[in-house]
Amino acid sequence: MFMEEYMSSELKENVSNTNTWGRALFMILFGIIYSVAEVVLVAVVVIQFLFVLFTSEKNARLLGFGKELSTFIYQVFLYQTFNTEEKPFPFADWPKEADAEFEAIETSTSGKSEPPKPPEDASKPSD
Repeated sequence: MFMEEYMSSELKENVSNTNTWGRALFMILFGIIYSVAEVVLVAVVVIQFLFVLFTSEKNARLLGFGKELSTFIYQVFLYQTFNTEEKPFPFADWPKEADAEFEAIETSTSGKSEPPKPPEDASKPSD
């Protein structure tokens, strides 16, 4: 009986937590912002493809903006999945190109991300 009352009061407390409901509103807002960012990302991809198709060169400004936009989308995903409490742009600074290397991805041992090592070629004879 005591456990049921405790669970009931804890549930009521959790459901009435204004921080959780506030986060829900931000999650809806960032869901809408993500939808817009997704359309912009598709436009960047198409324009960059056309630029390369017609000039055989990548547009440096589009490369930088694409990297920043990708980082922003990643930050939105981190917030949406409860991996961070830090709200992305417009509640934080827009990601800079220099910061856009997904430094937030950390390994459990060193705290730094490392590129994956390529698999060893099994066809090579061993010494």
